[in-house]
Amino acid sequence: MNNSVTNTARLLGAGLRALLVLTLVTGVIYPLVVTGIAQALFNSKANGSEIKADGKVVGSSLIGQSYNLPLKKGQQTPDPDLKWFQGRPANGLGSNSVNTQYKLLLSGATNLSADNKDLIQQVTDAKAAVIKDNSVPGYTVRPSQVPADAVTSSGSGLDPDISPAYAGLQVHRVAEKNHLSVAQVEKLVKDHTDGRTLGFIGESRVNVLELNIALKDLVAKR
Repeated sequence: MNNSVTNTARLLGAGLRALLVLTLVTGVIYPLVVTGIAQALFNSKANGSEIKADGKVVGSSLIGQSYNLPLKKGQQTPDPDLKWFQGRPANGLGSNSVNTQYKLLLSGATNLSADNKDLIQQVTDAKAAVIKDNSVPGYTVRPSQVPADAVTSSGSGLDPDISPAYAGLQVHRVAEKNHLSVAQVEKLVKDHTDGRTLGFIGESRVNVLELNIALKDLVAKR
């Protein structure tokens, strides 16, 4: 009996010591080491890839934002502020989601199939809006010019980037609304176009927030 109690106490003591050691290693030392390395070598990424303008944090390069006008009385969906470059549609998890229009509580795709009537209608309406909004005197957008990312949301619904084609499609409208030359805005887009990661991963892209910050600076210097 005494031998059994002694063995049990020994096993409990060994287990407790193992628990304390593993807690110290995995719960304290390891997180501190990883955090220290991240802060030293990847400070910006470790802190959310923040983007600053005028000395203030205005967003993250990883999360898209909406650029809309204030809601009018009785209006359910705000109109886009057409002086800014617009990002991809932000459908999130659908109209019943708390994540619509970049409300960062959940993220995800609509999961609608390609032949879903609601999705087809969303794409059709979005395409018509892109053509209408970006057609200005002297420049008319053709349906064939509208790229896929202009009318569909990303897998997360929070994509911060658009394709160079969609950014280029908006150049004439942005130039007119801000009283800039097309050449000035085209250069802005070119300067903020990033190529494929490591030269072969993904596609070329334009970060909308960074582009709009540069646009604001350009307008201020006009």
